[in-house]
Amino acid sequence: MPRYILTLTCADRAGIVLACAQGIVQTEGNIVESDQYSDPPTGLFCMRVSFDSPQGLDEVRRTLGDQLDRFHPMLGIRDESHRRRALLMVSRVDHCLVDLLYRWNIGELPVDIPVIVSNHTDCAAVAERYGIPFSHIPITPDARDDAEAKLLALVAHHEIDFIVLARYMQVLSPHLCDRLSGHIINIHHSFLPGFSGAKPYHQAYERGVKLIGATAHYVTEELDDGPIIGQDVIGVTHAQSPDDLVAMGRDIERTVLARAVRLQAEDRVFLAGRRTIVFSA
Repeated sequence: MPRYILTLTCADRAGIVLACAQGIVQTEGNIVESDQYSDPPTGLFCMRVSFDSPQGLDEVRRTLGDQLDRFHPMLGIRDESHRRRALLMVSRVDHCLVDLLYRWNIGELPVDIPVIVSNHTDCAAVAERYGIPFSHIPITPDARDDAEAKLLALVAHHEIDFIVLARYMQVLSPHLCDRLSGHIINIHHSFLPGFSGAKPYHQAYERGVKLIGATAHYVTEELDDGPIIGQDVIGVTHAQSPDDLVAMGRDIERTVLARAVRLQAEDRVFLAGRRTIVFSA
């Protein structure tokens, strides 16, 4: 029996959950998992429901759409077997890319990865090892617009649902950030906010910090200031060098990014202004 994932955001008001449940009953469905949250600062209601139904996708969408239309929601319904499609971007440092591909290869990440994009060729062999097409799109100041046009062409051609910057060390243009708002995930090698910019581990070392971390967030026009999806930290001591912190940080970056990608792939992240609502599995 097909399993469907329903996501809904709308202004909060009485009756939304009841209408959703009634619609699922009309599809002969059975709810497997349900999460909902009303966000006080924005007045936004967010809901994610996983349910089984013997009916086809079009019929399920029509039935639930009719039930929920009066709430004017942003409504998404997909067959869970239809996996989200992610485009990975990387520059030269490959630890996040390799980790995502390993998790994808063993079935831990429920995504399809049709292409890997890079502004360098260093990671071409990694893509080849996993049998994924590699697209080299170099970036120069005079050709940035052309490069982003090529990227958008790949997004359209491969029907990409979201982009993952797996240590892609280029700033995206405001136009691209706006065009793909809420669909680009970045991993920042620091616990934001704080120590943003170059060499955050060296800054942390100089300040004698006792925790270092990593932050996965959506990309916006403001550098390293997008809505945060996930974070983690690890304890350090005065005896550890900047190189030690870099090595430890790589581990955190891998796990935080992989967790964010899985949450995005499973439709568990909702934007609420500058914040996110995250329904963890």
